[in-house]
Amino acid sequence: MNIVFDLGAVVIGWEPALLLQTHFPERAPDMDAARVLARAFFHHQDWQNFDCGICGIDDVVARTAERLSLPPDRLHDFVALLGEHLMPIDTSVELLSTLRDRRSAGERIRLYYLSNMPVPYARALERRFSFFQWFDGGIFSGDVKLIKPDGDVYQMLAWQYDLEPSRTLFIDDMPANVEAARAQGWQAIHCTSPATLSTHVLRHLELSRIPHRSTM
Repeated sequence: MNIVFDLGAVVIGWEPALLLQTHFPERAPDMDAARVLARAFFHHQDWQNFDCGICGIDDVVARTAERLSLPPDRLHDFVALLGEHLMPIDTSVELLSTLRDRRSAGERIRLYYLSNMPVPYARALERRFSFFQWFDGGIFSGDVKLIKPDGDVYQMLAWQYDLEPSRTLFIDDMPANVEAARAQGWQAIHCTSPATLSTHVLRHLELSRIPHRSTM
């Protein structure tokens, strides 16, 4: 089984509203205001262009500061250093470790990632966390100028690592990304709680070992 992980909110903690509330409390005095700001900040073409690797930190900071009336200097510090503050989700790292050990014991498991991630953050995560060595490969959006849910980035991963669709399980916290994977013929899990992810993934693995019986 090929298991493809999204990273943000699946393997790496990602709480955009809380991050913005911490750095810009005057604009997000409560969680409702923080969620509104987070949608305007991260769910915009400016940030998607950063995710996609077609603009850099200075460009996304300048555009976002002007669009949302945020202080440019503080915004630059927030964006530039964000990759150094992202932290892994313990239960997900434990799941990766379990899957790595089962692979080492001879089980046919391959681990990959497919993440919408700006280049500076991708490099920071690779440098900071040794569990990236457990993956057999993966794609960061910023490296290939494509972002989920664009089907081309799924096809690129499948082509690069020769993934058989029916033997590929994809995990993501965004429904649109999950549906895009299913459109490729992949199995998929919509991760709404990393704490219960291990149960769902291991169940999929067990089901994949059961031979399908043909019917007459």
